[in-house]
Amino acid sequence: MSDQATSIFPTVGGASPTTARPERRPLVWNGGTDFGLVLLRFAVGGVFFAHGAQKIFGLWGGPGVAGFARALDGFGFTNTTLLSWVTGITELVAGAFVVLGVATPLAAAGLLAIMVNTVLLKAPNGFFMGGPTGAGAVEFDVVLGLAAAAIVLTGPGRIALDNGRTWHRRPAAWGVLCLVIGVTAGLLVFFLLR
Repeated sequence: MSDQATSIFPTVGGASPTTARPERRPLVWNGGTDFGLVLLRFAVGGVFFAHGAQKIFGLWGGPGVAGFARALDGFGFTNTTLLSWVTGITELVAGAFVVLGVATPLAAAGLLAIMVNTVLLKAPNGFFMGGPTGAGAVEFDVVLGLAAAAIVLTGPGRIALDNGRTWHRRPAAWGVLCLVIGVTAGLLVFFLLR
């Protein structure tokens, strides 16, 4: 019988194998991850920025502040003019901040708070856009909300104006805090202003 090991796993009884395990390459951050986060930030922040411009300035067929306030009235909200301004400015400013990578976890948490409200309001209409209710479905809103939550937790990546800030070096701790802030703010608006 040969004295060469037939397995890379340690043998029973404490004897060490005669062959060493291959060394694995350490897991490191890479440029592909940074570029992927830039694309995610542009997609999410850009959509919110455009929606904010619709609500504030009435661009691209948007309702403007007065039209959005009337829509919020229909959903049973109070103080709808103020809420329209806050929502529009949050989408506009936080969307731009997410794209640029400025105060990213907090900006994305603000966008998440808006999506929490939107999903709760539209949930009775169904999930899928192609379903019987179509335009009132929450499918797109859930995707935007989860993408904003992902940005909250991952941080902006190295290709951002936030590069080197505390929330960039330790995104998980700041991300969890901002995630709690965003979800709490969204739920407070939904339950206290309706």
